[in-house]
Amino acid sequence: MVLYFFPAAYTKGCDLEAHTFAELKDKFTAAGATIIGVSADSIKRLNSFSSDPNYCAGKFAVASDPDGKIAESYGLSLIPPQSGVKDVRGKPVKHGFIPRTTFVIDKNDTVVATFSSKIDKISPDEHVKKALEIVKEL
Repeated sequence: MVLYFFPAAYTKGCDLEAHTFAELKDKFTAAGATIIGVSADSIKRLNSFSSDPNYCAGKFAVASDPDGKIAESYGLSLIPPQSGVKDVRGKPVKHGFIPRTTFVIDKNDTVVATFSSKIDKISPDEHVKKALEIVKEL
């Protein structure tokens, strides 16, 4: 399984990451992996984002973690909302942000790889490609 946390739907990097996961979904499936995206966005916002063909295209699950409890269970902290932040549609983003972090989890529920844009300095689409490489090796 690939569990990835992202800051906010409808923001440049998150949009690229979700779209790249959607484009490569069949390759993840062929390697035996599922994909789950998690952010602090509301479920309403994520439902729209998830079904949009420009983003997740309905190809994988997304989960709302508005209080950061899921993120916390993976050692991540919710960054407080930032004043004045708007999404690519010009709408304010009022929720906190979970740092972009990807976990690859094997069939024994063991985290076999973790990477973060902040620490590893890789782009959102590289998160996807790196996760796919690891999944193929499992």
